[in-house]
Amino acid sequence: MDKFELQKRLKNFAWRCVRLGDELPKTSLGKYINSQLIRAAFSSAANYRAACIGQSRAAFIAKLSISFEEIDESSFWLENVIDGELITKERVYPLFNESIELTKIIASARKNSQTK
Repeated sequence: MDKFELQKRLKNFAWRCVRLGDELPKTSLGKYINSQLIRAAFSSAANYRAACIGQSRAAFIAKLSISFEEIDESSFWLENVIDGELITKERVYPLFNESIELTKIIASARKNSQTK
């Protein structure tokens, strides 16, 4: 997967989080998780994009690290949607699994960048 494919995948993930967030209950908890999930998902996509135009190796690794933290945080919020039974597991699992895959991809990219 090249950097443009991963950028597209992260952005698609963020928009899928928006659509899932629209299904959350309109309670204070639902609104809070929705806000945090969307913020983290878009932040991961934006920081990965910024990493790809980083002007130095250190800048690349720094932005990649932020992207990693934010996609992992997205996983956390999706896990809480599941644990709190706010939306059916069947609806959330595909997005949760995508967040785990993206976390692994970005972790691997970061590890490979630090060892060069």
